[in-house]
Amino acid sequence: MNEAPAGGVMDAIDINRIMAMIPHRYPMLLIDLVVDIVPGESAVGIKNVTINEPQFQGHFPQRPVMPGVLIVEAMAQTAAVLVVQTLGAEVEGKLLYFMSIDNCRFRRPVGPGDVMHLHVSKERAKGKVWKFRGTVYVDEILCSEASFMAMLADE
Repeated sequence: MNEAPAGGVMDAIDINRIMAMIPHRYPMLLIDLVVDIVPGESAVGIKNVTINEPQFQGHFPQRPVMPGVLIVEAMAQTAAVLVVQTLGAEVEGKLLYFMSIDNCRFRRPVGPGDVMHLHVSKERAKGKVWKFRGTVYVDEILCSEASFMAMLADE
């Protein structure tokens, strides 16, 4: 595992490293890059939204809008990378299951051409259960927010 420099913020994690850390693959891998990582505390995922993604064939053909559940999933994937970066190689590839999603709000639609900045911060961690707060910005405008809990699987 890479160590954080003295300031605590790590270098970016690219798509190849993300795929080594979490088990998600196309079409459900919803983050392209993770930046501003502070192990045990926070990270920012980047998702470049493009028209060739399968959900836009039906959601909605006349006005493509990123489904809210996929936005929340992208937050969770960013959180999963943070968990692996925090706990180390022994949890790479393990599943992190949703336990709850609370206070979820969608404030602005996200669509093709947008770049989502998925900010996640750990609120607490006890054993295998982690709680996060997530916010999603496009062009510095708040688009979505949620609190969620997840549990690291033994599998």
